[in-house]
Parts: sequence; C-alpha cells; structure tokens
Amino acid sequence: MTSIIEFPWQQEAIIRHSQRLMSSFQHLIGDSLLNINASSPQEKAQALFEAPFVLVSHGIESDPIFNYGNRKALELWELSWEEFIRMPSRKSAEEVVQEERDRLLAEAATKGFISNYSGIRISGNGKRFYIEDTILWNVLDKQNHYCGQAAFFSKWKYLT
Repeated sequence: MTSIIEFPWQQEAIIRHSQRLMSSFQHLIGDSLLNINASSPQEKAQALFEAPFVLVSHGIESDPIFNYGNRKALELWELSWEEFIRMPSRKSAEEVVQEERDRLLAEAATKGFISNYSGIRISGNGKRFYIEDTILWNVLDKQNHYCGQAAFFSKWKYLT
C-alpha cells in the first residue's frame, strides 16, 4: 500500500535534495545550515522546510527553474509548492536587476559561494521585497558534481 504524500519534505527526491543543500552549505561555507537534533533524513528535511529562514534553490537548466522553496519562501513569494517549482528563478527578480543577478550567480558558480548579497525580489502577486545578507552557494551532489545553486536569507522587508 502506498502512502499519500502531503508535504514536499515527505518526498524521497526532496529528502535527498535537502541533504544536498545542507551538505553543500557545510562544505562550502564551513557552517551548518540548520542546527537540529533530528536523526532521520526525513526529520532533517522537515526541519529545513519548516525553518525560520528563507531557503530556495534552482537546477542547472539553461533557464534555471526553482526546485526547492521552504515554507518561508513559499509564503514570501506567495506561491504554492507546485507553482514555485515550475517558476524560472529569474522571474523572482525584476527585469531591471536581471544583469546584476546574473553576474552574482556567475560569481557564485566560479567561487563556490557569495555572501552578504542584497537585492529586490518580486512575489508571485507582484509585491516587491528587499532581501538582505543573502548567502548564495553551489549545490553539489555526493560526488561534488554541480547540480544547481541555493540561497539562504532571514532578513527581508516589503517595499511600497
């Protein structure tokens, strides 16, 4: 009998991706993304999804698509999980800041990560918000192959 999956963190692929996000952060930044006492990978995936900060990632498509957004990210972007993971990550920024965003993504790809990034983003409903002290890093698999990028931040404010 197959169980019904209600939350993204219950999906096997998202559990594995959560582990990649945490291990890549630890490897490149030298710090833990989340300090918890969870024992199972599913418990860690749930804690990451429910964390008090925003965490997003995108894949390696030519026009990268978000493949992860925790609950805070979904709330901030005002999108469901299904809507979020179909959105090109470039659509999270206004067109006027696309060049700067692209430059920073390229810098992070080369260096492995960047920190203290700030910028304006836009929600699915058109609300603009300013993110601060963002860390952007490369997501690596167990063989250290590049499989996307992720961003973490806990400071944002809505703009009028």
